[in-house]
Amino acid sequence: MDFRDLQAYKKAFALAMEIYKITKEFPNEEKYSLIDQIRRSSRSVCSNIAESYRKRNYPKHFVTKLIDSDGENSETLVWLEFALACNYIDKESFQNLESENKEIGELINYMILNPEKIGSSILI
Repeated sequence: MDFRDLQAYKKAFALAMEIYKITKEFPNEEKYSLIDQIRRSSRSVCSNIAESYRKRNYPKHFVTKLIDSDGENSETLVWLEFALACNYIDKESFQNLESENKEIGELINYMILNPEKIGSSILI
């Protein structure tokens, strides 16, 4: 099994790519602020999941990296809220992205609470 087989990784990667696409339409004035921040945090969710998976034989390190991933996922939601408040995305788009973000958070938290199940035949 590979970290790319984890549902949390797959969903986080898909969300990061969706965020990349929508931020292409944001104003240029946001290039070094909102666009940069939201892209970084959404991508960091994926990279922290990948790092955590490689550390799964060390439960405390594994959980620590997952907690980092969960924090980045929460940060991504904050940036999405700013995008909505600035009218860069509409309410329906925000709700769809928020729903994906919440599901990713639930998957990450499942892994945090059940580290012994990750890497077995269960693909979370």
